[in-house]
Amino acid sequence: MAKAVAGSTAAVLGASTKEERYSFKAVRMLKEYGFSPIPVHPAGHTVDGVDGVKSLTDISQSIDTLTVYVNAKISAAVLPAVLNLKPRRVIFNPGAENPALAQQLADNGIEVVEGCTLVMLRTEQY
Repeated sequence: MAKAVAGSTAAVLGASTKEERYSFKAVRMLKEYGFSPIPVHPAGHTVDGVDGVKSLTDISQSIDTLTVYVNAKISAAVLPAVLNLKPRRVIFNPGAENPALAQQLADNGIEVVEGCTLVMLRTEQY
């Protein structure tokens, strides 16, 4: 598993405006560690000062990592958008696991990680 390069962009699928949510903390911590997060939520809201988008299809720049904070029912619908984005890897955070989607991503050459983005950042495994 290759680590992300500082300054690279990470999309946070399911980013919340609620500070107690792990998806909010992921946006904040990605910024703190020198990465460029893009919050993704149907509301398109700003998260911790970072402008968000409503959908993965609204992202035009290159994405290194997609970190997933939505359940399998929601994430199952984003396969075409993820394949179009071509992230280097997708992290399924605890509670967001989706084995079927993970297999489809792996079959398309995308690295799949089941882990916690926050822990990975803190332990220099991100």
